[in-house]
Amino acid sequence: MSQQLGGYAGKILRVDLTNEHLNNVVLDEPTLKKWIGGTALGSKILYDEVNPRVDWSDPENRLIVASGPLGGTRIGGSGSVSVVTKGALTNGATAVQANGYLGAFMKFCGYDSIIIQGAAKRWLYLYLDDGKAELRGASHLLRRGTYETTDMIKAENKKTDFQASVLSIGPAGEKIARFAALMMDKGHAAGHNGTGAVMGSKKLKAICAARGAGQITVRSPDVMNNITNQLYEPVKDFRGTLGGVYNNFKNADGTLPVRNYTTNLWNATEEEAQTFSEPYIRSHFNPKPHPCWACRLTHATMMTIPEGPYRGTAAEEPEYEQLAAWGPIIWNKDVNGAVMLCAVCDEMGLENNEAGWLVGWVMECFEKGYLTKDDLGIEVRWGDVESVRQLLHMVANRTGFGNTLAEGVKRASETVGGEAAKCAIYTMKGNTPRGHDHRTRWTELFETSVSNTGTLEVGGFMQDPKLMHPGYPMEVSSTAANINGMMVFEDSLVTCRFNTRMNVPLLTQAVNAATGWSLMPEEAKTVGLRAINLFRVFNLRAGIKAELDKPSERYSSTPVDGPWKGTSIRPHWASMIENYYGLMGWDTKTGIPLPETLKKLGLEDVIKDLS
Repeated sequence: MSQQLGGYAGKILRVDLTNEHLNNVVLDEPTLKKWIGGTALGSKILYDEVNPRVDWSDPENRLIVASGPLGGTRIGGSGSVSVVTKGALTNGATAVQANGYLGAFMKFCGYDSIIIQGAAKRWLYLYLDDGKAELRGASHLLRRGTYETTDMIKAENKKTDFQASVLSIGPAGEKIARFAALMMDKGHAAGHNGTGAVMGSKKLKAICAARGAGQITVRSPDVMNNITNQLYEPVKDFRGTLGGVYNNFKNADGTLPVRNYTTNLWNATEEEAQTFSEPYIRSHFNPKPHPCWACRLTHATMMTIPEGPYRGTAAEEPEYEQLAAWGPIIWNKDVNGAVMLCAVCDEMGLENNEAGWLVGWVMECFEKGYLTKDDLGIEVRWGDVESVRQLLHMVANRTGFGNTLAEGVKRASETVGGEAAKCAIYTMKGNTPRGHDHRTRWTELFETSVSNTGTLEVGGFMQDPKLMHPGYPMEVSSTAANINGMMVFEDSLVTCRFNTRMNVPLLTQAVNAATGWSLMPEEAKTVGLRAINLFRVFNLRAGIKAELDKPSERYSSTPVDGPWKGTSIRPHWASMIENYYGLMGWDTKTGIPLPETLKKLGLEDVIKDLS
């Protein structure tokens, strides 16, 4: 690749952990035009280099940490990375993003992406600075939480808070808990589908990139600045998702996930619920700004619990899904306890959504007698945050019954079996949803279940307000197919969705301003569709067939109360799937991409792999 191509640093770092060997990979411009970066480029590397039949923990699996052509520019949140691998929960393709600084700092160090392969014989961390990369011993970092690991690595390299970025695993990743997360710059998680478990299986504790002296050159800086301001204008008043629990409580629209889906009604009083509101938390938790790269929004902060038994605990500002997990899902109304559990998840390196659904399931099973104190070693009652704290430590360290729970909701529930198994929330592929009651958000229930990557990859809920509510089954599946590719294109750049909101026309212009290309919005969408179809074929070859494109019994259950009582997606599921497959250009029964679809996307070489 020409060093003069705007938007790119110019090379990829390949890290062979087995032999502790590093080398550079250079891509040509036609390859970058076809695959862009981030998620799409990661899909190509995963497909080309990993046998889909190998296990996620096999040294032959790859862990790809990728930026894109907008990384390190003035676009808000363009320090993000996309992590692509074969995930621990589904044993299939995974693509998940984290915001922060690493994507920008990697590029300033001269690397657009990192490909990690093999498995080390000793614990290591990777350090990047000013075009240099080296592997260093990490034994002194073992058993450290992600916050402490971040501080220790920066201190030993004499870097202040914003002079280096750290992506790390906590004890959960070291013990290879299946839903261990990668945590970036303390509280930003690339966690869905067990990315931290993959990194732990390779004995890599962390990746650190120093700020360095490098810069990213763009072809048309004035145009890029103008686009940056256009993207900022509609989101300039955004203050994060922090108040989502209270807002959903007030709206009483049934989207708040409550008590492991056994009800749609949270029993909090108005006074209790208000403590989960954005005004209350911002006025009581001493927030200090901790923004991501180039971000002008005001939602990223570090907070401190002001009172009670967890006083003084530091936590990255919780997103809605974190507070939903440690509030209504577990029937808790103590916001201090909820923030404490957010911090425990971050430090231990556990993916928060899976952890919340897991604990909600355990609490329901304990209440109904499917699990007892003899099984768990402790009593885990609804709303008891201290027992949850103990349970999360058991999971992260795989002690006692925590060893079973560390396998994630689906496998743990199948191990217990019987009536307990019917209470668990997950997709049949093995991942859990994000933190709403998706039985009243059919777009997300459908998209989570058909996703190839263990988390949302479409974003239909952002397109049509009416689809935020139940009903419209054909519209839900049609929208999922018709807009597919847009979100993955954004995740290939790689930018923060809060900043850029899947605005493909403007993002396409930004890519052109960076590179000098003439990419069109329809071509940009095709980049995303190309990756989605490649993930699909990878999963099919891994044994993940169409029959797994559906939710578990509890995940798709019918609400028994609330505004959508008695409304069920189940009668529509088969027709929604058939409609979606057809619109995607896949066989309507098997979900296999048709040859003409693959040819249209420039994936002719993949057709033979499906025979």
